[in-house]
Amino acid sequence: MKFFRILTPLLLAIVAVFCFAPAAWAFCGFYVAKADTKLYNKASQVVIARDGDRTVLTMANDFQGEVKDFAMVVPVPTVLQKEQVSVTEPKIIERLDAFSAPRLVEYFDPDPCAPVYPQKLSAAPAPAARMEAGNARDDASLGVTVEARFNVGEYDIVILSAKESGGLETWLQRSGYKIPRGAKQLLKPYIRSSMKFFVAKVNLNKFEKSGYQFLRPLQISYQSPKFMLPIRLGMINATTEQDLIVYILSPQGQAEITNYRTVKIPSDTNVPLFVKDEFGDFYKSMFQTAYTKENKKVGFLEYAWNMGSCDPCSAEPLTPDELKQAGVFWLDNNSPSDVPVSPRFRPPFPRSDVFISRLHVRYTRDKFPEDLIFQQTANSEFFQGRYVLQHPFQGELKCQAGREYKRSLPKRFEQEAQTLAKLTNWKIQDIRNKMKLSVGNLTYSWWENLFSWLGLY
Repeated sequence: MKFFRILTPLLLAIVAVFCFAPAAWAFCGFYVAKADTKLYNKASQVVIARDGDRTVLTMANDFQGEVKDFAMVVPVPTVLQKEQVSVTEPKIIERLDAFSAPRLVEYFDPDPCAPVYPQKLSAAPAPAARMEAGNARDDASLGVTVEARFNVGEYDIVILSAKESGGLETWLQRSGYKIPRGAKQLLKPYIRSSMKFFVAKVNLNKFEKSGYQFLRPLQISYQSPKFMLPIRLGMINATTEQDLIVYILSPQGQAEITNYRTVKIPSDTNVPLFVKDEFGDFYKSMFQTAYTKENKKVGFLEYAWNMGSCDPCSAEPLTPDELKQAGVFWLDNNSPSDVPVSPRFRPPFPRSDVFISRLHVRYTRDKFPEDLIFQQTANSEFFQGRYVLQHPFQGELKCQAGREYKRSLPKRFEQEAQTLAKLTNWKIQDIRNKMKLSVGNLTYSWWENLFSWLGLY
């Protein structure tokens, strides 16, 4: 049995429940912190909603600088028309980020001397520039064809095809797109694959009239058997590692990367109490350690869950309207996701036909020479990056069970310290010192005994 606490920005309440389910079953705690994309200086975010051969791709813009300098070049498998391109609100991506972010949960040990009354609970399922292109003669001499040209929101869009990369690079630079020199080599594989190029630039007049402070995400829809995400062009002028968060929405189950390994982020571990105040630093260090251990050639699964529920919830599941804004096109009026679901209720079967997979890739040009290729699977196992704070009971312990509980704590605290050191590569001595300060006066004698046993006094 465990006690747990709910923390929200406006509410601090202590809720006591009995949790008899095994550790592999539904969680009985609630989050106290989350590791969202705000942890990273520069993290690109992409949402991919896919069913069959149809894809809706939403690209969040993390562009920093003057909007007049913005240019986006995205390889796409087919020529896009105006009705296949739209803009959406940044809030949708923020909602997906909050819902799927790795989380910290908090439990409180009960009084080991209190009587236990069995309570029957039903089992929960396993958690598993200018847009002037010049004249047609100049375009033809460069081997570039303008397949379509239109405006969507604050963006001017051109769809291009090209016969050779040097000509495409020259065309983009002549037309006022500020792309880095040296793009030729990275454009070449896409041209060999007969892919087209979705090119976007900000229409300054429309942007000023729109009243928006930031560029809105662009969303494109297309039909293609290719389930991939081009990332190589984003490496043109990158000097350091880049973080990419991909939210894949599917009517089936988990999505995974096929041309690189997909591994689960380390999860379901107890960490010392002081991590509550350092969760951002903890997660960044833990991710870097796991990334280095895997030789920097993997994609990490940080979250996999049916959108009809969450446990514990770091944010409410997206509503059907929000899911449609995120590109989910297979919902209809009779979708089970239209049925309200309490965030504390785990139905025995999924209530939504939208499954979200959150994949985190940290990439460089040398470690990720290929674009990401995905596949959908029927694996509906739930998974989340989840880290546990376990508070010791701090009342009087006069019974035999209480004395045994007290004797067990030093070993438990040391195990938490060792786990944290292994996950983060932090120095074990620093961790022990911080743990001693975090437990409070009521447990100081236990820590004094522990540190004496460890030879630290």
